[in-house]
Amino acid sequence: MSPLAEILYGMGINITGSDINDSPAVERLRSIGIKVVVGHSPENVRGAGVIIRTAAARENNIEIKTARELGIPVYERAQAWGHVMLGYKNAVCVSGVHGKTTTTSMVTHIMLSAKRDPTVMIGGTLPTLGSGYRVGQGDVIVVESCEYYNSFHCFFPTVAVVLNVDADHLDFFKDINDLQSSFRKFASLVPEGGHIICNGDDENTMKALAPLSRELFTFGFGANARLRGINVCPAGRNPSMDVVYDGVPFCGLTLQIPGVHNLLNALAATSAAVALGVSAAEVEEGLQGYEGVSRRFEFKGVFNGADVYDDYAHHPSELRATLDAVSTLGYKRIILVFQPHTFSRTKALFSDFVSVLSRADVTFIAEIYAAREKNDIGITSDVLAAAIPGARCLSDFQEIATEIAKIACKGDIVLTAGAGDIHKVGETLLAINS
Repeated sequence: MSPLAEILYGMGINITGSDINDSPAVERLRSIGIKVVVGHSPENVRGAGVIIRTAAARENNIEIKTARELGIPVYERAQAWGHVMLGYKNAVCVSGVHGKTTTTSMVTHIMLSAKRDPTVMIGGTLPTLGSGYRVGQGDVIVVESCEYYNSFHCFFPTVAVVLNVDADHLDFFKDINDLQSSFRKFASLVPEGGHIICNGDDENTMKALAPLSRELFTFGFGANARLRGINVCPAGRNPSMDVVYDGVPFCGLTLQIPGVHNLLNALAATSAAVALGVSAAEVEEGLQGYEGVSRRFEFKGVFNGADVYDDYAHHPSELRATLDAVSTLGYKRIILVFQPHTFSRTKALFSDFVSVLSRADVTFIAEIYAAREKNDIGITSDVLAAAIPGARCLSDFQEIATEIAKIACKGDIVLTAGAGDIHKVGETLLAINS
């Protein structure tokens, strides 16, 4: 929401907003002159011409109810972004249950390297931009495209990227088949002459898109991928590979962020670049300069010799990918602090969470971050922790940090993970040093 607010404000539109919590994003909006209040109230919307909401703000939200009563038009964020992207010749929309923010950021780096002067919307802060958005003068817009509530159906992609399709957001989608149908609809929005770029290694993705009977631009490590990674060296902080396009060597890539999943994200970004006519040299330069985005395996500091990192992983597949990457970095012990995100996700994927969280040497479970939900299904962090050998459930962030401070030492990695505010645990831990 905040990048959209900044872009519309930059267009000269009078913007105000509200959020349920204060945050750096809220402070940034205030710093540039946008009024943002904390807390939802009928008074916040009186006099507005249009309301733009996140999908998480439901019809029972007091501001939405007030807007309906007053006859103020209500649009979702995705509808507003769709309107913005109609003004661009090339709209690169990056979708997938996992990896959207990183891949969108990689595409942004490549487009900047190629001097395409893109407009950008990312669901995280990219250090190169100092924010999650950029307003360019070129003919390319790069947009992170979320499937939740079918938001990306409001977009107008000329290049649609599908990274993966996995069971998630089951508070909205009925099942994996429903998710596949949603991604199929999204890809179908690409006009003839556009490009549907997809992960040829992901079975759910290929099942989702096959009924379209459209030409697909596949990427992956498999032999049938149109843009393929070979000679893959996934271990360590600088994974690498050679890239082959239509059977011909295209470029070599060495990343500044760990994990084989990020090599796959790089293949997706490279595919989008190829579709827009970007050269191999510009792809190499763009990805060589990419050093990550906020809350995606972000280094926070060192406590008593232990490295402290924070990651947005909140789905079992994301946690697995992050822990796979960590396992190649040579740490003696993984101290994991996980904050489940939403009651519905925790219950639906409970056994998968238990399996992956059991991989850490020491595991702390924080209270479930409710986000948009109320706990009417009877799941708690205590129940999750009880199913994980040796795990402890602690509700207070200060208490978690204090317990970690007693045991963390050189050779350890302290990893906070989750889509809520769990990053505060690492920050609290590091503050003990200061």
